[in-house]
Amino acid sequence: MPLNYHDQIHLLKDILADHQIDCCGSVAEYEQLERVIKSLMVNSEIDQNVKNVLQDIYTYSQAGINSSNVNEHVQSHQGQFTNWIDSIDQYS
Repeated sequence: MPLNYHDQIHLLKDILADHQIDCCGSVAEYEQLERVIKSLMVNSEIDQNVKNVLQDIYTYSQAGINSSNVNEHVQSHQGQFTNWIDSIDQYS
């Protein structure tokens, strides 16, 4: 059963919040972020401001997949998680 829009947004925010709180991540989580973002980006009902944030998160997840140290990658983005989550909340 596919996830609906609200489920996808909730999953996206959960992963980002986990990265922020735990200061670590996994390649599987980055891959999950990419899948959810790809699905959301084709949704014509999504505000352009959210799409801009999603693009930033997608770039973050791609860099995380290719990072030699995924936990260090998460830690280097600590300042962005709150902004991303707040922006998603504001426009979705």
